[in-house]
Amino acid sequence: MPHPAIVKDNVAVITGGASGIGLAAALAFARAGMKVCIVDVDQARLAEAATKLSSVASATHVMTFAADVGKLESVKALERAVDAQFGGPDILMNNAGIQPGSTLFAEPDNWQRIVDVNMWGIINGSRIFAPQMIARGKPGLIINTGSKQGITTPPGDPAYNVSKAGVKAFTEALEHELRNTKDCHVTAHLLIPGFVFTGLTAKGRIEKPAGAWTPEQTVDFMLDRLDAGDFYILCPDNDVPRALDEKRILWAAGDIVENRPPLSRWHPDYADAFAKFVKGE
Repeated sequence: MPHPAIVKDNVAVITGGASGIGLAAALAFARAGMKVCIVDVDQARLAEAATKLSSVASATHVMTFAADVGKLESVKALERAVDAQFGGPDILMNNAGIQPGSTLFAEPDNWQRIVDVNMWGIINGSRIFAPQMIARGKPGLIINTGSKQGITTPPGDPAYNVSKAGVKAFTEALEHELRNTKDCHVTAHLLIPGFVFTGLTAKGRIEKPAGAWTPEQTVDFMLDRLDAGDFYILCPDNDVPRALDEKRILWAAGDIVENRPPLSRWHPDYADAFAKFVKGE
């Protein structure tokens, strides 16, 4: 059975909804008969996405809104617009994200923008929409898009890792708060995609790499795990099975427990130990 929030005429708001995982989710919700508001900073992409949505939903069930989720006032304006047109959301998918790249000691503007969109966008969306969703007394979902990089924090893009680690910590706190709120029927969930072929990950490639999932595969997996009640929606892909993800996550936690150097998985002194750990030796 589908999740009780995913029903005809209920409302879904998806940030970063004009492409990739966000658009795939919007199309899935629209096919379920839901009213859908897609949010993006790019008006042209919003118009293209609305055209795609019109193939599966009536015009009265589709709303677009241009917003910068990293700015609180922009998210407040989104909340007012959704309330006026649809009466507020039953599903909020805080999915907007960017990954322009970062280094530790350069590009200070990159750092600020990455953290604003990837982390503050999710905090803003959740804090603005959640109280209204709780007050309505209906089953609801808040789905925040995180990343495996926010858990294992591999070297190479520290600002992105920091932002997604913040999303994990915030969403855990959010779900704890929701489940301890009297008469609350809203739950929070952390979507942790695998390698998904989107504009964010294409990096000039036109054809999907064999190891990647499509956004549609990711959303199908997400919907299945929402039905099952998972909080951590840890997605595999065609290259990395769940078992390997579990090993990588456990090894990362082991750096603290065993007092190894941080990111020891990439430290030459621990290469053999990590390889044996993955093999179960």
